[in-house]
Amino acid sequence: MRPRELRWLALPLLLLLLLQPPPSPAHCATRFDPTWESLDARQLPAWFDQAKFGIFIHWGVFSVPSFGSEWFWWYWQKEKILKYVEFMKDNYPPSFKYEDFGPLFTAKFFNANQWADIFQASGAKYIVLTSKHHEGFTLWGSEYSWNWNAIDEGPKRDIVKELEVAIRNRTDLRFGLYYSLFEWFHPLFLEDESSSFHKRQFPVSKTLPELYELVNNYQPEVLWSDGDGGAPDQYWNSTGFLAWLYNESPVRDTVVTNDRWGAGSICKHGGFYTCSDRYNPGHLLPHKWENCMTIDKLSWGYRREAGISDYLTIGELVKQLVETVSCGGNLLMNIGPTLDGTISVVFEERLRQMGSWLKVNGEAIYETHTWRSQNDTVTPDVWYTFKPEEKLVYAIFLKWPTSGQLFLGQPKAILGATEVKLLGHGQPLNWISLEQNGIMVELPQLTIHQMPCKWGWALALTNVI
Repeated sequence: MRPRELRWLALPLLLLLLLQPPPSPAHCATRFDPTWESLDARQLPAWFDQAKFGIFIHWGVFSVPSFGSEWFWWYWQKEKILKYVEFMKDNYPPSFKYEDFGPLFTAKFFNANQWADIFQASGAKYIVLTSKHHEGFTLWGSEYSWNWNAIDEGPKRDIVKELEVAIRNRTDLRFGLYYSLFEWFHPLFLEDESSSFHKRQFPVSKTLPELYELVNNYQPEVLWSDGDGGAPDQYWNSTGFLAWLYNESPVRDTVVTNDRWGAGSICKHGGFYTCSDRYNPGHLLPHKWENCMTIDKLSWGYRREAGISDYLTIGELVKQLVETVSCGGNLLMNIGPTLDGTISVVFEERLRQMGSWLKVNGEAIYETHTWRSQNDTVTPDVWYTFKPEEKLVYAIFLKWPTSGQLFLGQPKAILGATEVKLLGHGQPLNWISLEQNGIMVELPQLTIHQMPCKWGWALALTNVI
């Protein structure tokens, strides 16, 4: 064959190569194997640590009885706890089943735009909605949850989609979903359980198909797993699913996951650690973690019988946020909407109060790092955060000293370089170095109306060591 003929033959091949789409970022990046060793080595997307504060939303059929706990069905039918049994006996006919609550879950006042606006006002940077709790009812029209989902029963609306659209169109928050791996009373799960999880009917026909459906259809950037039902991660094929999530899924570059992927994985494997509900160790941890906690001290779901003292005050919530962030964690603060889809005024007030506090003090929270000390050794209830690039240390103090002088034992000042300001006030404050270590700051004399905020204050310390 002559050289000219070879060139003509090579031309179509060259054109074909030129027309090939460039490889997607995921294929250029590290590939993850379906092993914990490989998956645990994945770097957590930076946005999560920078966000610091999110909102958890527990909503489902359990919001209909709205009594005692979101574990209502389990406590009533399985454990037969007296107050739940008596509640049903006093309020519903003897033949009433938990499934009969489904049509009563109307969500008739649910307005996703209104929710999104409240969440934006709270200062949160992400939300996590319970797409399915242990009762098995899905807030989207799951193809694998026939007649026990929000399209077929109750709201007859795709709650997940409505909230996703509102969050992404109206706010700068990241959209996240909670998903319970197991279901208390699903017959296939119970059958698998009775085989000591040698059978895998439930994850193959229900859990895994729903997880793929959720990720592909709604693209959550937080996937918050829960409820292993005592089954190991091999039963759930957690590592296989997470490898797909990190390698192939539409959210592979931005998604974060937690540590609840099977018995024994909590606080050991996964993305960020949750370790337990309401986890707040009070000291620095070597791994990124999250404190998921509730405004209602006793329940994650809405409770009609809750009294005012059952709710954490805004002062207590600010303290939780400050302690958590100083120790390297994120705060995921939970609310429970009503069966109608409204956010009760006490929850809305707490969210808006947090937002007003963060408007003044957010600089000391968002995108900060942990400092060499988490809290002060001289004055209690003083917590530190750090921005190394700006050479800024923030001292967040939760009690305003009556003397007007704040003693800080940790920062070491540099004469002629250190500057101290109160966030929301702006003017440089006078300070003196203490004999041993630390500084004393003269706080401004302000009336209650001149205070930049009410429930904790932050000093920005420039050039301290």
